[in-house]
Amino acid sequence: EVQLVESGGGSVQAGGSLRLSCTTSGFTFDDSDMGWYRQAPGNECELLSTISIDGSIYYVDSVKGRFTISEDKVKNTMYLQMTSLKAEDTAVYYCAATRTPDVVLPPSGGRCSHTLSSAAYVGQGTQVTVSP
Repeated sequence: EVQLVESGGGSVQAGGSLRLSCTTSGFTFDDSDMGWYRQAPGNECELLSTISIDGSIYYVDSVKGRFTISEDKVKNTMYLQMTSLKAEDTAVYYCAATRTPDVVLPPSGGRCSHTLSSAAYVGQGTQVTVSP
């Protein structure tokens, strides 16, 4: 059974930091592109950052310089270190993994719970709340 479990979310004041973890099992971690998404109320699912099989990394402009994606292939776990958090970072954060090496993670759009599950493995989400 494929499982992706996010943890590390919570409430923090603006300027603070959090580290999200995505612990995975049931698929070949080394053969998957991994990524972080988020969805705030009233907003579309937003692709934040990806780390590809070859190690290349992408960040959306809004988190560049503040968020850092990484992975531990021994633990089959991906992380998102978030610093200088802002109120607008408040959202449910999801991790996702491609099902096969020949596909890519979905772009931003729609509802994460629907958009991601149709094209990738996805976790249940973890809430991040940043107070001003």
